[in-house]
Formats: sequence, structure tokens, C-alpha cells
Amino acid sequence: MTRRIKPWIQAEWEARFEPRSFGFRPGRSCQDAIESIFQATSQRNAKRAWILDADLAAAFDRIDHSRLLEALGSFPARDMIRDWLKAGVFEKETGFAPTGEGTPQGGVISPLLLNVALHGLEEAAGVRYHIRSRAGDTVAGCPIVVRYADDMIALCHSQRQAQQVKAKLAERLEPRGLVFNEDKTKIVHLSDGFDFLGVNIRRYSHGRLMTKPSAPAVRRLKLRLATEMRSLRGSNAKAVIARLDPIVRGWAAYYRSMVSSRVFAALDNYVWQLTFKWATHSHPNKPTYWIVDQHWVRLFLSESLSWAFMVMTG
Repeated sequence: MTRRIKPWIQAEWEARFEPRSFGFRPGRSCQDAIESIFQATSQRNAKRAWILDADLAAAFDRIDHSRLLEALGSFPARDMIRDWLKAGVFEKETGFAPTGEGTPQGGVISPLLLNVALHGLEEAAGVRYHIRSRAGDTVAGCPIVVRYADDMIALCHSQRQAQQVKAKLAERLEPRGLVFNEDKTKIVHLSDGFDFLGVNIRRYSHGRLMTKPSAPAVRRLKLRLATEMRSLRGSNAKAVIARLDPIVRGWAAYYRSMVSSRVFAALDNYVWQLTFKWATHSHPNKPTYWIVDQHWVRLFLSESLSWAFMVMTG
């Protein structure tokens, strides 16, 4: 039933959501959020160099129901949404659990309701836009807030302004049952860099702003690949390729527009090590040259020779 209600709520709120809100909205992506930050900070003389890197504590689990229903106003299915929010959840290990607050993670409509609950953070932070000749541009002197679901960044002119923005946002969030995770929320300078949506954004000493895959994102990928390869021991090469190919392709597609060539090269070597280890485990009594001939071929890629892991036929 929530799947049928969602388009109607979305149709109303898409016309109201803030321009720099990107999470779980049609036609918007993580790359759009990163590009919005890049456009605001990439110039050498960019004024907003202090960053409030904010993290909300268990946002989905702590949304205040009464505030959320108040925001929905006179929406016709409001009572149905209220009953769904109060229905509770059943978990396999713990059984039934009441839901006095929050929206169930994984629910079809939950991300949209989170966006509704968080709407208005730009206004609370003091963001203002030109409405005539430069419609859509941010007024000089005010901060910029970029949000993807419950992850948000505030670009500020000074450390003091960043602290003020944090206080204003905390005041706005409190009645909605939401608070900052103080252990993860921090104020940093652009020259120190920060991570957002798996991307490290930093202005280096030569003045250029660069976006790169973040170190935690690289570690997560390596851990996932190693876990997958351990589970594939005893499988054939075709199964290895079928399991790893979507992971590698998806990760590369996400980061291909960033400064990522060195990271890609390092990960390429890491995947080679994993596959070689798998191959030697699969053929313990074969010499190295036989293993290499059985599973790898050298190809000309980007004007250079590269080893490619393949399924040999014939």
C-alpha cells in the first residue's frame, strides 16, 4: 500500500524540497551532490572554506512521528501513514518490536518521509537565494548546505559561522527527535579535507580542489573483495568473474569522474593478487607458468600491456 501512496507524496514535495537536497530523489544522484560541492569550492578564491561535516545519529530510527505527520498536513492518506508508522516491525531474531518513533529502514516510503522530516534545514542554516537576475544563486555571505538523505555538509565562510550553523541546525532538528552524532560531526578547513558519500574532497597546497575515493571506501571495497574471494574457493574461474565483475564495474563507474587513476591502479594490482592467490589454491600441484597460462592473457589496453583474468575456452 505504501508503494501506491509514495508517488502522491513525492509529487507534492518534489516542488517544495530544497535545491541542494539530493538523496532518494528522482533524477538526482550522489555525483550531483559532489558536483554541487565542487562548483561552490573549486575556485582558488572561493570564500566558503570552512566545512561543517554533520552526521545525524540514527536518523531513520528517531524521527518524531507527530512532527512528521504535522509536516504532511492535510495529505489525504495521512491517517494511513500514521497507522503504518505505529504498526511496529517484526525482526527475525528479536521478534515483534513497537515503533514509537522513526520509520522502518528498508521501507519503500521511508527515505521519502526522512526527506520530508529534514526539509527546511537550508532555511534554518540561513541559506538565501537570489530571486531575480541571478535566480538560484546563493546570496553572498550566507552558507551553502548540501544534503544527501541524512548526510549533510555546510560550506561556511569562517569557523565561527560553521559553529553558528551547527547550533541553528541542532535547534531545528531537536523537535523532530534528531540530534547530531558528536563523535562524527566536525568542523574542518577545506585544506584539511573531508569525506562525503565515499569521496574525499580537499583543496591542496597548489590551490586545486580534488575529489578522490576516500580511504574508508577503498578499505571497504578491499574487504568485500577479499571476503568474496574466500567464499569462492573451490569455484571455477567463470564463477569468480561473475561474482567480482559487477562489484568492480559498479565501484569504477561511481568514481570514474574523479581523480582516481592511482587508486584504480592500486586496486587493479590488489585484484590481481586476490585472483592469483585463488588460482594457486585451486591448482596446488601446478607450477606458476601453468597457472598463469590457464587463467591470464596479456592484452593491449590504453596503449600498454595488461594482464586480464579470463575463462579459457577451447
